[in-house]
Amino acid sequence: MGEYAMREMVLVGHRTLLGEIIRMEEDEATIQVYEDTQGLQIGEPVTGSHESLSVSLGPGLVGGFFDGIGRPLGTLMERQGVYIAPGLNVPQVDPTTEWDLVPVAKVGDMATPGSLLATVQETPLLLHRILTPPGVEGEIVEMAPQGALRSDGIVARVKDPFGHETPIPLVQRWPVRLPRPYRERLLPNEPLVTGQRVIDGLFPIAKGGAAAIPGGFGTGKTVTQHQLAKWSEAQVVVYIGCGERGNEMTDVLEEFPVLEDPRSGRPLMERTILIANTSNMPVAAREASIYTGITLAEYFRDMGYDVALMADSTSRWAEALREISGRLEEIPAEEGFPAYLPTRLAEFYERAGRVVTQGGETGSITIIGAVSPPGGDFTEPVTRHTKRFIRCFWGLDKNLANARHFPAISWLDSYSEYAQEVEDWFSSHVDPRWGSLRDRAREILAEDERIQQIIRLVGEDVLPDDQRLLAFTAFLVKNGYLQQSAFGPDSYSPPEKGFAILDLILHFHEKAAGLVKKGVPLSLLKDGEPVDAITHLRELKAEDKGAFEDLRKRLDAHLDRVGAERTPTREPRPGDAGGDASWR
Repeated sequence: MGEYAMREMVLVGHRTLLGEIIRMEEDEATIQVYEDTQGLQIGEPVTGSHESLSVSLGPGLVGGFFDGIGRPLGTLMERQGVYIAPGLNVPQVDPTTEWDLVPVAKVGDMATPGSLLATVQETPLLLHRILTPPGVEGEIVEMAPQGALRSDGIVARVKDPFGHETPIPLVQRWPVRLPRPYRERLLPNEPLVTGQRVIDGLFPIAKGGAAAIPGGFGTGKTVTQHQLAKWSEAQVVVYIGCGERGNEMTDVLEEFPVLEDPRSGRPLMERTILIANTSNMPVAAREASIYTGITLAEYFRDMGYDVALMADSTSRWAEALREISGRLEEIPAEEGFPAYLPTRLAEFYERAGRVVTQGGETGSITIIGAVSPPGGDFTEPVTRHTKRFIRCFWGLDKNLANARHFPAISWLDSYSEYAQEVEDWFSSHVDPRWGSLRDRAREILAEDERIQQIIRLVGEDVLPDDQRLLAFTAFLVKNGYLQQSAFGPDSYSPPEKGFAILDLILHFHEKAAGLVKKGVPLSLLKDGEPVDAITHLRELKAEDKGAFEDLRKRLDAHLDRVGAERTPTREPRPGDAGGDASWR
């Protein structure tokens, strides 16, 4: 085994199954094969590739559908049919595809890592920038002319100070487990707008941040991630289906090509990359799929794009890690997971970030990982260790899902440490009161939870009107603001629309609270068409600002009228028959 190295990719057997060396002891090696090994016999040859698990990076990735180790599933299906035979290896990017290359640099220019050499209009939504690879620096001595260039062509040749020439191909290779370098890491002070009110309003995530969506079966993890992939304000989306059911990836494949990008009106697939390693695919490839996805995300981040990466789910990835660890006979830790599970989770989530690239551009990777704790137990190892490396936690509540309240993100268990950092952005782009309204809404929801416990014990009728008003306001927040359908016109809600809804609800609460203190019965305040209309505000379009202003006027008129009719002329006295004598 002297010619081989750890983590080297090898071809196993006569069928050339793709594998990776994961252990070496003297003259023996353990190979993790990414395909079905049934039928493999003793004595078949093993051939080294002299590189670790790597992916091809270049034009042709966007809009593609790949497996966990980067093979194009569409091409494999065309050659093999529905069932993919082991050992069928095809290039990740078709080498015969021609691209319209537009040179930017010229002969005689100095090329440094990350400097722009040329561009390719990969899709109508994405301009693909061909950059100088990391570690390459020198004078450009040859540059491809403008026009058609095949994927296996050479863009430029660079001569270093020692006279050595390095060809820069259109499609480059990069090891998936090696993070791509950058110049500087920036503070995450700009939010990733998702179009989901509960996230943008209460638990925002910053560009370059890391978030987790834990939840039991049926709580809506996959649908929530689909929503974020569809509508988040990212220029490139990488969606990893890691160990999920095949029908869920089928839904993605059928839905994404017909969806329109909300900002351009173009098909959403023109800025999306899909990676699928479903539960019936080889376990070893599932473990690699996370690294494949994050490497593709880093490649587009280096171009200066904001990338959103969805990993669904990291629990299935951790289970694959546990299975491989068991085959290696390693000493297990909690619940059978390997002792290095926290390290692997940290390596993954720490590749998120908003950075200054080597070329001087600003790019970001936002990681949103779903976690599937058995039985919805948030204390199990994957969820618990994931919370150590993220700053945004969107916990899904089984009770909310059973009540058909979606997204089922719990406003009590969830948190976001990015809220203070992105408050300035929301204050300048949405409304200066964003922070104060967010805090007030969370206070009302927290106080409502205490009141609901009393209501469950003794009923609502025994509560004073001020507490009943708070519970009613919380009801409006939950049903008129937090609840949002993944289908229909309310699927995407800009922050301006969400703020207008929340502002109107809290406006009603403050004005009604003043009248309740004066003795006006709550039943009269909440019994009116303008109050009922609050729960239907989410059905309005974001640009329909006139409807919001009209409802505010009707709401004020309703409250003023009830207040004028039912304001007491004097303080109620003991002995008044129902207080009727004290009312106008």
